Amino acid sequence: VKCKTSRQKIISDTNFMTNPMKTLKEKQHQAFEVMKNDFGYTNVMQAPKILKVVVAAGIGSFKDKKKVELAGDRIAKITGQKPVLRGAKKSIAGFKSREGDPMGYQVTLRGNTMWNFLEKLVNIALPRTKDFRGLPATSVDGMGGYSIGVREHSIFPETSDEELKDVFGLGVTVVTNVKKKEETKKFLELLGFPIKKV
Repeated sequence: VKCKTSRQKIISDTNFMTNPMKTLKEKQHQAFEVMKNDFGYTNVMQAPKILKVVVAAGIGSFKDKKKVELAGDRIAKITGQKPVLRGAKKSIAGFKSREGDPMGYQVTLRGNTMWNFLEKLVNIALPRTKDFRGLPATSVDGMGGYSIGVREHSIFPETSDEELKDVFGLGVTVVTNVKKKEETKKFLELLGFPIKKV
């Protein structure tokens, strides 16, 4: 049996990462084979997986009730799931907020809804971002999470014709079962996330 040279391995990994015909879910199934030698995986149960995606938007600065409702409607269209309105847990005079005031929307995605959102985020929305140069490698935390800041929700096709005054930002957190930063970064790169090379 011929062993792959390091050059052949790099080419193989590159083809795996850039194959436009594979979905993110299919790439996840194959990530174990690509990563097992580098990270010492011995059991398929150690295979890296995306567990959930959390999408959140802060609306505490919105004074117009209609804009608050608009934000909820847009998040529902973008994610395919109705978001939950989160209220302030306590009153803070410095921020002029009272307990119970609406502070933001949050939605947790799993299963097919999650995969549909990620396909749209990676393949359509991020490339439409103005002056996009890739995602920062430093956004990986030590608990298997990767956070992405979206400045304008209008990069998603469902809201591309949004008026400028109604544009707001989103926070997207991808939660995996991987516990080390380098493994998380490698896994997301294999799925096709455009993470900057350090």
